[in-house]
Amino acid sequence: MRKNIVAGNWKMNTTLPEGVKLAKEVNAALANATPKCDVIIAVPFTHLASINEVIDKSKLGLGAENCADHRSGAYTGEVSAPMVASTGATYVILGHSERRQYYGETSETLKEKVALAFESGLTPIFCIGEVLEERENGTYFDVVKAQIEDALFHLSAEDFSKIILAYEPVWAIGTGKTATDDQAQEMHSFIRNVIAEKYGKEVADNTSILYGGSCKPSNAKALFAKPDVDGGLIGGASLDAESFMGIVNAFE
Repeated sequence: MRKNIVAGNWKMNTTLPEGVKLAKEVNAALANATPKCDVIIAVPFTHLASINEVIDKSKLGLGAENCADHRSGAYTGEVSAPMVASTGATYVILGHSERRQYYGETSETLKEKVALAFESGLTPIFCIGEVLEERENGTYFDVVKAQIEDALFHLSAEDFSKIILAYEPVWAIGTGKTATDDQAQEMHSFIRNVIAEKYGKEVADNTSILYGGSCKPSNAKALFAKPDVDGGLIGGASLDAESFMGIVNAFE
């Protein structure tokens, strides 16, 4: 059975003291709770080791927001998958639309990152999704299919099964816009069918596909009620423990 998951992506927010405080607040909220989903926070590199020390990893997973496409070497400023894993983190977000847009990440780059994440024992949360122009011109299915095929379909079924997918309608990130429940379901169902064509129905049915576009406590319940939406990759709302837990508690 695939897992329901709510993962927070803090992006480039919070100082180290602020981040540790927020992590403690989320951890405290989960201490006596029994959420109907796995809960993960993906935090800045600078925060990983400190936050790992203050959370209960049986209740709250810890991830990085990215990793390098090299294992080690003369790559000033980069942080490798082994470095991430050494902090105690067990997840890493890869292919986020902001990485693709601002830093030119390609499917070839992401192939390397996925391989290094696996090598280091990290679970990738792999992002896919279309921009507004692609949504409006009707190519969004083709775009998303190509993103999956080009970066992931070289994997064995066993390795693909280790990946969490996150569909981001890029036009709905930070804009206040949200894909309707039906738009989200339509794309998630399409993604699951693309996986089934390559790896078979069992692998597809067991792949968690998260929604990642302006998900908030007010719309999470309706989104998560859709049969192919297995949770959310949460941006702004993950920076407030109460809002984040409102989304975590949206699963019934």
